[in-house]
Amino acid sequence: MVAAAFTASFVVFGVSYSFGVFFKPMAAEFHESRAATSAFFSITGFISYMLASATGHLSDRFGPRIVACTGATVMGVGLVLTAFIGHMWIGYITYGVGVGVGTACSYVPTLAIVGGWFTKRRNTALGIAASGTGCGTLLIPPIAAALIERYGWRVTNILFGGGAAVLLSVCAAVVGRPPLAVSVTKHPLGRIFRSAEFTMLYVSWLLATTALFVPFVFLPAFARDHGASEVAAASLLSLIGGVSIVGRLGLGALSDRLGALRLFKAAVFLMGVSYTIWLAFPAYEWLIVFAIILGLGYGARISLMPGVLIELFGLQNLGATLGVFFTSSGISAALGPPLAGIVIDYTGSYQWGVAFALAMGLLGFTAIVPLRERAEAQNCVIVVGN
Repeated sequence: MVAAAFTASFVVFGVSYSFGVFFKPMAAEFHESRAATSAFFSITGFISYMLASATGHLSDRFGPRIVACTGATVMGVGLVLTAFIGHMWIGYITYGVGVGVGTACSYVPTLAIVGGWFTKRRNTALGIAASGTGCGTLLIPPIAAALIERYGWRVTNILFGGGAAVLLSVCAAVVGRPPLAVSVTKHPLGRIFRSAEFTMLYVSWLLATTALFVPFVFLPAFARDHGASEVAAASLLSLIGGVSIVGRLGLGALSDRLGALRLFKAAVFLMGVSYTIWLAFPAYEWLIVFAIILGLGYGARISLMPGVLIELFGLQNLGATLGVFFTSSGISAALGPPLAGIVIDYTGSYQWGVAFALAMGLLGFTAIVPLRERAEAQNCVIVVGN
């Protein structure tokens, strides 16, 4: 189950987070602005995260296998169709729907079941599963850059579509319902979503993720404009993903001893302050430092988040809870890159777009400063279900 969740996140986020590599060749071919081209990423993220609430609920009700199988098919077809588009707006549909639905159907259903397969070292298992995102971000962008350089962005989308369909279909064949039932303490979904704890986490995630999506779209282009090669610029995204693996695995295990919430706050703070480096030091060497610090905070945050939700609200309906929570990422994807792109186009400078990301990141940390652990969630009892 951990391997399936790892592979699913590897594929869907490796593909979607490599869009920064496609950014310049697509913008050049269609003669579109930065804001218009960044809309590919925004539409994809919005669809994937807004649909996650539905796919999480469907997975809780019918099991993850059929949902994940749907994601494999739609993502593969969408990427292949994108290779044949003649207008940018058609790509908004093929790529946005294909990658968006594929991510929604593959990520939350496979990640949510991991918590129900473990009673001990659950956060470690979740950290390993979530590290697939980091590994995908590490490996796929430079592969995309090399393929685009040799074959062009259209052929690269065909290759990605075929590979994604095969790997996600294997994940769908493996996953199954967890053997553990929900916690004895009942947490009705409406009560969870109206709670102060959920609201603080939701707002924090929305703001910090708005900041996170800015470098995933604009960092490679920024590096290219400052003298880096295509592969070197793409490698910054890979570095973020690679370093995030350390955060996911290391802090996921550490949180089993110290608690997830305390480390989660530290991770959000680290992400926020990292943008000061990008803002102040545009040289490529400093962009490497920025990518390392952002990657550590980003990796820790994503691996700790399911554990924080379990600590606060228990295991009941975790798929639906994760799905609703991830709608914040959908809003971030819809707002972050286009707003940053508008700022950059209007000012003619990437620095103001980076300043926007810095403000969002620090506000994301401020939102969870008052958050405290809930004792009843920490002490919930797990029982064996049918």
